[in-house]
Amino acid sequence: MNDTVDAQRSGAGPSGTVPRTGRPHVARFAKLRYDGARERHVLLGPETVVVLNPTGADILELCDGHHSVADIVDELGRRYDRVVDDEVTQFLARLAARRWVAIEEDTITDD
Repeated sequence: MNDTVDAQRSGAGPSGTVPRTGRPHVARFAKLRYDGARERHVLLGPETVVVLNPTGADILELCDGHHSVADIVDELGRRYDRVVDDEVTQFLARLAARRWVAIEEDTITDD
């Protein structure tokens, strides 16, 4: 199965893009932890460790299912001098393609 199909099933769009209104959350099997030996945040999964840079850790800390992608970009903009929307969405799309992150799309209902 290719990354685009995996990304689609994880909530990313047809080209592996992440909708700005989507609300990402870390997959149930994955845990975001601080590794004191590495002095870095890591994403732990079955038989896998992903060592994160500080920005990646900040993004994943905000992936709680409540913040939208747009909220995450806005929050990072307050923390850092320069935040590029595409870099955040590409990072999330790569994680969604590998099922580390799932992205729930907001649904609007008419009453």
